[in-house]
Amino acid sequence: MGSKNKLRRFKENETFSNVFQPTREELVAGNYDLKGHWRTSVFKNENPLVLELGCGKGEYSVALAKKYPNKNFIGIDIKGARFWRGAKTAIEEGISNVAFLRTQIELIDHAFAENEVDEIWITFPDPQIKYKRTKHRMTNEAFLKRYKKILKTEGVVNLKTDSEFMHGYTLGLLHGAGHEVLYANHNVYKQEGSPEEVTSIQTFYESQYLEQNKPITYIRFKIKH
Repeated sequence: MGSKNKLRRFKENETFSNVFQPTREELVAGNYDLKGHWRTSVFKNENPLVLELGCGKGEYSVALAKKYPNKNFIGIDIKGARFWRGAKTAIEEGISNVAFLRTQIELIDHAFAENEVDEIWITFPDPQIKYKRTKHRMTNEAFLKRYKKILKTEGVVNLKTDSEFMHGYTLGLLHGAGHEVLYANHNVYKQEGSPEEVTSIQTFYESQYLEQNKPITYIRFKIKH
């Protein structure tokens, strides 16, 4: 994407009512005004709050919002020029139960209050295979602690990935720490009885992986409180 295009998208994001872009300082200082108030201030209802972490273009968040009108969805990514697409689609199509937050996933517990979130989706994250990169792996212990902080006691996390490595690493970590694995499948499209919300929505990259016969893996789990 050219820098002109990026700039145009950043500018357009600033005009979108469904895009929120707090500064890092604002979040770390602990006084972000939407923390604890996403339902009432943004969505104007008390419906369940679902996050998609590393939402990319926002297509999964938008598709989930269409499929589940009685839930509120927030796509989170640091790359605003990417999720511009999802935000624009939502505005054009009048989908009011989805919003986008531009921030680093590391700061998630500064953007949401304890027990504020019902569910988390992690879709096709970078598996960070190199050992030096493990601190950025989105299902490592440090990230799970952040998720636990903002999730309700009964809250669940969904991991959908094309990486067998990420799938195996996460399962091992969950079992080792005594978290509750509700469902796990290393080839979700080939298995009968796979959860419908997992197979009925596909990202652009996911449909490409499927064309290459690449297995898509899925885990649904609860973090031990």
